[in-house]
Amino acid sequence: MKEGERVRAIVLRRTDYGEADRVVQLLTTKGRRSVIAKGVRREKSKLAGGIELFAISDVVIRQGKGDLGLLTSARMVAFYRHILEDYERMQFAYTVLKLVAQASETVDEPTWFTLTAEVLEHLDNLAVDRQLIEAWFYVNYAGLLGDELNLRLDVSGHELDPDKMYMYDEAEKALRLSEQGSIGAGHIKLLRLISAKTLAQVAQIGGIEQVIADCWLVARQHAAV
Repeated sequence: MKEGERVRAIVLRRTDYGEADRVVQLLTTKGRRSVIAKGVRREKSKLAGGIELFAISDVVIRQGKGDLGLLTSARMVAFYRHILEDYERMQFAYTVLKLVAQASETVDEPTWFTLTAEVLEHLDNLAVDRQLIEAWFYVNYAGLLGDELNLRLDVSGHELDPDKMYMYDEAEKALRLSEQGSIGAGHIKLLRLISAKTLAQVAQIGGIEQVIADCWLVARQHAAV
């Protein structure tokens, strides 16, 4: 990193350090990076505008002391300000950053950047159903942690039947056949699309009003958050 590593980055966490510095946890296209931003809390710092939350920035990181890189340049390329206009979207955005920060400590996977960037972009679009965004995140978050939601077989190992109803079994982390269940063919179809498609593609799906709340609950239960 002598010449500096230039990457796109999302700020996961910022911690004040010393009189004017900050230690910043970054999620980048090449994995997680921990850096120190020297003098960033001073009024005329050129770095301050590039390490905002809910934004994507172009950053340059040089080799620092120990495990911390040195942030030498930070330029914001996208700021998702509309997230701040909706309390529930803002709270979920904070939840995403927290969960990804924790997960990327053990599974340092560049795909976390793509996942988080897609969520922030669509949370910024107030026309996109928030529960759909959340369901997509939870399903893909669990998948990246190696806990993919099984949408082919039930807890007994039988193929899911479109003519029957299911419930999500939190202990088995799978769907269970149940006459009192609320998960049917429409739910399973949407959950399969959520697990296989990008958020941009899923956001184009119409007619989900009757099933999205139950799909959101299944996704959240499976992610165990």
